[in-house]
Amino acid sequence: MGLIVLAAGGTGGHLFPAQALAEELTRRGHAIHLMTDERVRDYGKNFPAAETHVVPSATLSWRQPWRMARLAEGFGKARAILKRTAPSAVVGFGGYPSFPPLVAAWQLRIPTIVHDANAVMGRANCMLSGLVTAVASSFPELQGLPPKALAKLVVTGNPVRDAVLRERAAPYPALDGQFNLLVFGGSQGARFFAEFMPRAVEHLSTDFRGRMTLVQQCRPEDIETVRAAYAPLGFQFELQPFFADMPKRIAAAHLVICRSGASTIAELGVVGRPAIMVPLPGAIDQDQLRNAESFAHAGAGWIRPQGSADPGEFAAFLTRLGGSGEELARASVAALAHGRPDAALRLADLTEKIATRGIK
Repeated sequence: MGLIVLAAGGTGGHLFPAQALAEELTRRGHAIHLMTDERVRDYGKNFPAAETHVVPSATLSWRQPWRMARLAEGFGKARAILKRTAPSAVVGFGGYPSFPPLVAAWQLRIPTIVHDANAVMGRANCMLSGLVTAVASSFPELQGLPPKALAKLVVTGNPVRDAVLRERAAPYPALDGQFNLLVFGGSQGARFFAEFMPRAVEHLSTDFRGRMTLVQQCRPEDIETVRAAYAPLGFQFELQPFFADMPKRIAAAHLVICRSGASTIAELGVVGRPAIMVPLPGAIDQDQLRNAESFAHAGAGWIRPQGSADPGEFAAFLTRLGGSGEELARASVAALAHGRPDAALRLADLTEKIATRGIK
């Protein structure tokens, strides 16, 4: 079996689907190398790569020559690595750190794929779409895909890690008086929820709080403030900056409150849990909003824009959902229908196909 190089920006949203593909390709006997940036130290601890190459990169900006110089440096380093290792294919997962390796692979005539996890195509992937052999998408409709690349499009879904697949279609927990709520987000999401959720919980009735167990991801600098806000309110809660067993936490929840990054939506769909989603505001592409709309339109969740979120209304909505086991159970079934648990298999099949027959 051959060597496959995966290229991804060093955030969870880019690295998690890359890790899922790496796990599947490793099972098939392929060797994996990862090209990424310095942030891999935070998100790539469990990545099954024989070698990890940190490649210089920057956002594309003709007005800032130093950025272009850094991209050129990354291109040179990536090209040298690819010439030395001679992979069968290079698969990119977005983020500007994926740009130099994919351009270098195109120049070396190595078969390439870009995978886009979101419902709106990222800028780096959009620029690469004309060069690569195939474009893989998580959603049937990929907004922002250039028309010339439409013939290259293959819908695979967004791969999820083995730890998530182990919780696939976990039975929905019975609402027998206990209501399990899970709250998490990226760093910006954790900050917002640390400020907003204590105000919303204050509006809940004493009876509702008495049967609620809340598990919440918080930034380390926010934990004591949130704990001090929750402690007098008389309910069970657990606060951590990171949950190593997040898939199990999702499976144990009756309802999730979260951002709507692509990996989050994919994991909710594979486990089958409904969510109230607060998309990250201010994004140029509004990718999180489009992801959330896809999940909500499937009947699997509800959208609450951050700018108009009201603690009292939010608490009233939580109270209604917490007392409606049938509605939550229906949303759980809809989440499963939205999920693509076979996405890693599909993307691995596509990778092997272009590696053997897709040379341009």
